[in-house]
Amino acid sequence: MKYKSLLASVATAALVIAAAPPNPNMTTEDRAKVLHYLDQSEQQFKELTADVNPEQWKWRPAPGKWSVGECAEHIVLAEDLLFANVEKAISLPPNPEWATQTKGKTEFLERVMPNRMGKATAPEAIVPSGTWTKEETMARLEKARARTRKFTETTQVALMEHTVEHPFPVFNTLNAYQWLIYIPLHNIRHNGQLADVKKADGYPK
Repeated sequence: MKYKSLLASVATAALVIAAAPPNPNMTTEDRAKVLHYLDQSEQQFKELTADVNPEQWKWRPAPGKWSVGECAEHIVLAEDLLFANVEKAISLPPNPEWATQTKGKTEFLERVMPNRMGKATAPEAIVPSGTWTKEETMARLEKARARTRKFTETTQVALMEHTVEHPFPVFNTLNAYQWLIYIPLHNIRHNGQLADVKKADGYPK
């Protein structure tokens, strides 16, 4: 009788564990991961642009292709837009379906963004004007990155349960944590594009 009672208790405990909702809060590891990507992407960006002179900054490898300066401007514009989606998400009520709708998408972003998988047309709001100087771009990046890093270090919001739809169907629903980690992953993606410009035939010496 005691054996059956023990089995019943174990079965009940297993059901409770299985039914427990996932934790919507950032873990220590989650937070550290975003901070690592923020530092990595910024350092990489600064190393790639450090030796770029004004002529090189504006040079385009072909008509319709972005210059180093335009890639850099796009990175900064995108950071503002992506962070705005973090803020929008956490301003909305928690999404009760967040766990199902965003499952596996952090790992998907980590796989496709740095490896530059797939092609996309930038939304009009983050298409570069080509008018920013190197100094202006770096100053804007410093300001935006300081804001993003401070938020990452200090927020106590349960980021995972707040969501906003992505305009590209391949992503659909993303939670606030995924919008946050998207920022440095997008930066890394376009660091690769920036490096390609510097290696292109005809790049000014």
